[in-house]
Amino acid sequence: MINYITHFHQTSSNWVTFVHGAGGSSNIWHKQLRDFKEQFNVLLIDLRGHGNYDFQTNAEKKNNYTFDAITNDIVEVLNFKKIEKSHFIGISLGTILIRNLAKHDPNRVESMIMGGAIMKLNLRSQLLIKLGVTLKKIVPYLWLYQFFAFIIMPNKNHTESRKLFVREAKKLNQKEFIRWFKLAAEVNKILRYFRATDVAIPTLYVMGAEDYLFLPSIRKITLQHNFSELVVIENCGHVVNVDQAKVFNETVLQYIQKKSV
Repeated sequence: MINYITHFHQTSSNWVTFVHGAGGSSNIWHKQLRDFKEQFNVLLIDLRGHGNYDFQTNAEKKNNYTFDAITNDIVEVLNFKKIEKSHFIGISLGTILIRNLAKHDPNRVESMIMGGAIMKLNLRSQLLIKLGVTLKKIVPYLWLYQFFAFIIMPNKNHTESRKLFVREAKKLNQKEFIRWFKLAAEVNKILRYFRATDVAIPTLYVMGAEDYLFLPSIRKITLQHNFSELVVIENCGHVVNVDQAKVFNETVLQYIQKKSV
């Protein structure tokens, strides 16, 4: 089973589950934890290969890297903790996993909070992935990750997010980085399905105004999907929960409280 951390609330029965992105860990939610655990039960997930993941006890999973398999890792934790329903908060690739969980088990998802959501790869994003696939076995993974981080989070006010993700990525290794790149083969197909298919679950997209790679497609989706809303945060890049933590927390807490009534 993947690593996870739980924080129990004395009176609330509502759960909030946090899902980080590729190369991150549950540590990226450190600016959210205090505010959210004051009101909800909190589940923090470390995706396979990330954070305090135990490679030895999870050896059987090393050859099965698909979006469905990684989503099922999250479901295993939910089942183990007997969490029947939760609000889900994701960042970057974590939003794809949350949307995939909603596809397979919609009754389990109270609402989806999609921070720095990835729902379409533009030409530049696809070129980056192709470059990574080409160089993944040649160039040290940390060099590639630092390069990707700078392309996705280029501005001066994105520095904290960039440094945080690179620091967490150091906990990966070259083999694990290569395994995650296997997901690139199926990402376009699954995102195409998500864009074309609305889901009857309250969905809040929280995007940075400077998230130039991914914001345009999210603007289109929220116009087409009936259950989706969009909040764009100014002076903010891809990692909205770090760049503008206070605004992110206030926005998301207000939304979840409204949907928990």
